[in-house]
Amino acid sequence: MIQNPILPGFNADPSFCRVGDDYYIATSTFEWYPGVQIHHSRDLVNWTLVSRPLNRESLLDMRGNPDSCGIWAPCLSHDGEKFWLVYTDVKRFVGKFKDTHNYITACETIDGDWCDPWYVNSSGFDPSLFHDDDGRKYFMNMQWNHRGAGTGGNPANSSFDGILLQEWSPEIGLTGPVEMVYEGSPLGLTEAPHIFKRGGYYYMTTAEGGTGYNHAVTLARAKNIWGPYEDHPDLHVISTQNTPVTKSAIQRTGHGQYVETPDGQVYHTFLMGRPIQKAGVGRFYCPMGRETGIERCVWRDDWLYLEEGGPDGMVPRETLPGLADVDPTPPRDVITEFAGTTLPSDFQWLRHPHPDRLFRVDNGLHMIGRESFGSWFENALVARRQEHFTFTVETTLKDYQPTTYQQAAGLTYYYNTHKFYKLLVGFEPDIGRCVQLICCPGDWQNNDLIWIGDKVAIPDGPVEMRADVDHAAVRFSFRPAGGDWTPVGGTQDATLISDEAGRGEHCSFTGAFVGVYAMDITGQGKEATFSRFAYLPKGA
Repeated sequence: MIQNPILPGFNADPSFCRVGDDYYIATSTFEWYPGVQIHHSRDLVNWTLVSRPLNRESLLDMRGNPDSCGIWAPCLSHDGEKFWLVYTDVKRFVGKFKDTHNYITACETIDGDWCDPWYVNSSGFDPSLFHDDDGRKYFMNMQWNHRGAGTGGNPANSSFDGILLQEWSPEIGLTGPVEMVYEGSPLGLTEAPHIFKRGGYYYMTTAEGGTGYNHAVTLARAKNIWGPYEDHPDLHVISTQNTPVTKSAIQRTGHGQYVETPDGQVYHTFLMGRPIQKAGVGRFYCPMGRETGIERCVWRDDWLYLEEGGPDGMVPRETLPGLADVDPTPPRDVITEFAGTTLPSDFQWLRHPHPDRLFRVDNGLHMIGRESFGSWFENALVARRQEHFTFTVETTLKDYQPTTYQQAAGLTYYYNTHKFYKLLVGFEPDIGRCVQLICCPGDWQNNDLIWIGDKVAIPDGPVEMRADVDHAAVRFSFRPAGGDWTPVGGTQDATLISDEAGRGEHCSFTGAFVGVYAMDITGQGKEATFSRFAYLPKGA
């Protein structure tokens, strides 16, 4: 049985592709480098990370990109000869303007070296590439209207100005007329177009309703790729906007893609969130951000529907049949000793196409202290996704001796540059080498640093650091090597590390990470060496 989510933790905007008996899902990575995650499966139950293709400066440079910018909504496809990947590098999204540059790259193998990109346009985001039966290729993206008063008619949706379509080829680029072929449904916020062809119709799925609890997968069809497109009788194929958390643990569903198996079974991916409620507070939070799920569908009267569909026909199931009689891989401890010279694939870093400026792996993970906690340029942070509601993370800071309060290194529980906890070894003139817990409690409007609890003097030598997360609670502790664990700061609010914290779900939409960090704002690049990192899940 498939267990949703199939890609737990921050894996948003899934683009779904089949090549023979192999299935691939590409997901957004936003400001995390390398760009785009591609997972592979043959049973739709268990998935393995096989590629992060945007791994060099010619393909991606995000230095200076604000939080929740970078890689939005990739589209992965195969034309019978090679893989194609379409992606947006978003340089700004706060305010009226969006600077959204769209590119295409290609590769004969999923895990090979992808070619230098073709620049396509910057008129909007969430681009897609469709390969028609006659060999022609068509490029789509939503159009952004910075003036407002767009096609949606709803003031909240007025900048989403419909789906553009234009023919494209690698030899010529964009060619022929560019047409707005779909305005969207009344739900609005229409983005993420994907076209597939079946039985004489061109079907277009779009994501609508924003990244929060009103999200939906909308379907329309036309006899001609240029339209006109008629809406699905129910408008949406997947949506939980009318289903409370008490009736479905899967929420915030939308933005996915359609695939048929060789024997005619039909599946559709979707992004999703799993909200939890903080004690004493009515609001819900999704600590793992936007995850990837999958559902089986059926055709009725040339329209796509979920096979079962929950209370109103649009709600995905938590479990459903896969393609083989296999069990989902159970949670497992992931313990990294950093003994080699390669960063394990669990980990990513922020924005930078030249990671040797931030860290190196050589008998330890050597973090090179760079700019401040809030830097969008050189932020020396290496981390992995949170994938479970309850887990422990531990790391050993083997060698670090700061000499000024402008230097610090340690463990971080991180969402973005305005929402994080950092348990750090630093320096205070009246204390010397010490452990301190720091928090940034919001984004943009509330970005003051808060020191939590006492700064505790520690002797020279290795320091072990730990965070214990249990749903909405997180506790930090440390110990000198071989000593007893000392708690720092008491129980803290883990829901800070979520989309909904700070300014809310539409202002930040990535996910939670745990990792290590080093800062040296003297500019001297003082190094901190970490010998071990353990991610220890305690359950689902």
